[in-house]
Amino acid sequence: MSTVFPAATCVTLAALSVLNAIPLAAQSANRLEGRNVSIAETNYKGRSAIQVIAAPEAPNAASYAVVKDVSFQDGTIELDVAGQPAAGAGSGARGFIGIAFRLQGNGAYEYIYLRPTNGRADDQVRRNHSTQYSSHPDFDFARSRQEAPEKYESYVDLEPGVWTKYKIEVEGRKARLYVHGAEQPCLIVNDLKLEPRGGGVALWVGPGTEGYFTNLKITAR
Repeated sequence: MSTVFPAATCVTLAALSVLNAIPLAAQSANRLEGRNVSIAETNYKGRSAIQVIAAPEAPNAASYAVVKDVSFQDGTIELDVAGQPAAGAGSGARGFIGIAFRLQGNGAYEYIYLRPTNGRADDQVRRNHSTQYSSHPDFDFARSRQEAPEKYESYVDLEPGVWTKYKIEVEGRKARLYVHGAEQPCLIVNDLKLEPRGGGVALWVGPGTEGYFTNLKITAR
C-alpha cells in the first residue's frame, strides 16, 4: 500500500539518505519498479546515481521507474538529472528525461520533461522545444503542438549528458518547472489535464534515452 507523506516529510534518492528516521527511497534499484526500462546503480560523472535506460522497443511515454511506496498530489519534486541519446538510438532521440507524477492505477499520469539535445541546437525551433509538459495517454506532445502551439513547451539552456538541476512545483491544476536552480520557472502550466488526485512518482525517460537521476527529494503539501 502506498504511503502518503505529510508536508514536513521528504523522500530522498541519495546514498544512505534518510529523513526523520524513515528509511525511504535510498539510492538503490530495489526502491524502484521499472516499466519498459533497465535500472542500475552506478557512478556517473562523480555522483552516485540511478541509471534508467528505455527499452528499445518501448513506445513513447511507456518507459519509467516508479518510486515505491510514494503517493504525491501537491508539493515539490526536486532532483538532478542527466539525459542523452542511448547507444544505437535513432536520429529523433533527444535524451528525453524528467518526472512523471500523479501516476494512477490505470496508467494515466502527468509528466514534465527535458530534451537536452535541443538546448543548444542551431535550429531555433528545436531550442523552443527544450522543455515539455504532457499528460498520458490523451495529451502527448504532438496533440499539444496541434491544439496549442508553444503553450506547453519552452526554451532553457541544456546540454546532453550533463547534470542538470530540475524542480517542479505542483498545486491543483498548476505546475511550474525550474531548471538550474533558477528563481523563475522556465515553463508554466495552468491547466494540467488530469483530475488532481494523489498518485505515484516515477523517473521518466523517453524513447532512445540513457538517463541518470540523483538527489531526489519529494515534499508533499
